[in-house]
Amino acid sequence: MIRGSLLGIIWMICCVCTSLQQETTFVYNGFDQGDHRIHLDGGARILRKNDVLQLTNETTTQIGRAFFEQPIEFKPSEPVSFSTHFVCALVRVGDVSGHGMAFFVSHSTDFVGAEPTRFFGLFNANGAASTRVLAVELDISKAPDVLDISDNHVGIDVNSAKSVKAENASYFSDREGRKVDMNLLSGDPIQVWVDYVGTTLNVSIAPLENQKPSRPLLSSPSINLTEIVQGRRMFVGFSGATGSIMVNQYLLGWSFSKSMASLQKIDISKLPKVPHPSNKNKSSSTVRNALLGLIAFLVLGLVFGAYMYRRNLYAEVREEWEKEYGPLRYSYKSLYKATKGFSRDEFLGKGGFGEVYKGTLPRNIELREVAVKKVSHEGEHGMKQFVSEIVCMRSLKHRSLVPLLGYCRRKHELILVSEYMPNGSLDHYLFNHDRPTLPWPRRFAILKDIALALSYLHTEADQVVIHRDIKASNVMLDAEFNGRLGDFGMSRLYDRGTDPSTTAAVGTIGYMAPELTTMGPSTVTDVYAFGVFLLEITCGRRPVEAGFSAAKRFLVQWVGERWRRSSLLDVVDPRLTEFSSWEVERVLKVGLLCANLAPEARPSMEQVVQYLNGNLALPEFWPYSPGIGVLTPTAFSQAQLMVPSLSLSSSSSNNSMFITHSLLYGSGR
Repeated sequence: MIRGSLLGIIWMICCVCTSLQQETTFVYNGFDQGDHRIHLDGGARILRKNDVLQLTNETTTQIGRAFFEQPIEFKPSEPVSFSTHFVCALVRVGDVSGHGMAFFVSHSTDFVGAEPTRFFGLFNANGAASTRVLAVELDISKAPDVLDISDNHVGIDVNSAKSVKAENASYFSDREGRKVDMNLLSGDPIQVWVDYVGTTLNVSIAPLENQKPSRPLLSSPSINLTEIVQGRRMFVGFSGATGSIMVNQYLLGWSFSKSMASLQKIDISKLPKVPHPSNKNKSSSTVRNALLGLIAFLVLGLVFGAYMYRRNLYAEVREEWEKEYGPLRYSYKSLYKATKGFSRDEFLGKGGFGEVYKGTLPRNIELREVAVKKVSHEGEHGMKQFVSEIVCMRSLKHRSLVPLLGYCRRKHELILVSEYMPNGSLDHYLFNHDRPTLPWPRRFAILKDIALALSYLHTEADQVVIHRDIKASNVMLDAEFNGRLGDFGMSRLYDRGTDPSTTAAVGTIGYMAPELTTMGPSTVTDVYAFGVFLLEITCGRRPVEAGFSAAKRFLVQWVGERWRRSSLLDVVDPRLTEFSSWEVERVLKVGLLCANLAPEARPSMEQVVQYLNGNLALPEFWPYSPGIGVLTPTAFSQAQLMVPSLSLSSSSSNNSMFITHSLLYGSGR
């Protein structure tokens, strides 16, 4: 019985190994309709008669794609490489040649925005709109706007139909010792090999009866596939499009593997024949009737398409439970027009959870500039909670907060509208040396602005608000360079006199209070982060700088050590040429006091405001006072120290109410 069980286990292991091998190495000598591992999209189909995979049929403006259904995945220990060999044929339909086809590697199979024209169904005039793509094109049309070299060439494309490298179709004949030209549109089968090892991509082609040439047609030595597919997984397949002129694009066989050594050979003898259209003479009346019918169909299609386009362009999602939030809701039509159709000219940047665009909305008799952010969402429950929390955040009224004006919902998108901050985020003026530095009086004024905002959140708002991610990149600057606290994506709201009731530890490395992991967030953890923020603005450097020496690496420790050496002013940003020594010294000491290792020793934000304004004397404490200028005992990994802006989070308890999306101006945590 034990022997039988062992044999069964061995058999199962063999089956699993075989399954895994099939997912990474496969070969098709013709295509079987019953094999569901090949996913067909658009006009792609498998012809019943001869098991040929056809990407597009004789229909204009059509896209056809065929790809291996499961993504090719690489373990961390594996190099990202692949080899493929396929046999294809491009067969002329009419007197005018159409468009070619492409083998592609991408991180997604969602090619939203790809045009059914000369861009192989992968790109549009601006490149790859929705996914990152590496493609090898067999192109039979010359498009000057993408710098095509001829109407018979092979090219390597990266996220755009403009090839990074291209050559006229040819192969190196080992027998003749020279290059031999090929006609891609001959209708004859063409062999194509694509090999990627390291960062080098080689492409070779040859007629069906030839072996693989010893010299590749194309070789590009600097392609980083992990950047293109954004990870260690990728989809592979073929794509073609017809545009206004057509050509039949056929695939006869395909072999693929993660490595060249394990690539299986295609059995040329088993490949199906290339279908060729029959040349039947049609009467002129039949052609005329078909043409008239086609014109009528196109006119009706255009009318219907224009109607559906206009109907869907401004379509929104509205549900019964949203009625109570009516005054906060903007129509999608108004936001679409305000941003000029979410034009790239109005693009401001990409935050933690979506893209931000500048918009202009009418307000009474004048125009109002706004920032419009598009984020994705899933699930009705999460959506209800999110909209409810937006309402809570909108109730916050303070001149030093970025005002949230409202929202809109459309399909799987949530659109947030906030007041536009024309001068961007504070960190750009601290760490981007292409911008002018902010003088000390302006920095000091910004510090006091944010201190007032936090004091309001902690003590004056209807509910206590813990921000939990205070840092320079979350401070926005209005037209007068006043500081505005934004990005409430990690904020926590709770009633006064109650416990926050959460074990979540979230924030950004360097700003997180040491007790976060054990006691959870509170107003004093915000005070700790604000203390680090005070030092950051005054010193002009981030809280953790991995490239610095051990003595200067951690900002809080470094400032404390300088104070202990009676050289506190040595830490001031060297770009500040004029400043008040009294103000700078007070700010640095308040920063160290707020960043005290002991939570009970930190001041409240109300006291911090008075300290900064000079209305309250600082308590007596010294460079060697307990908890002053001391590193947090929390041990960070080396990888975390290399990315000091990295944000950390853990799961919250069930009864915690978190704002799980960034409410505009996210810093890309």
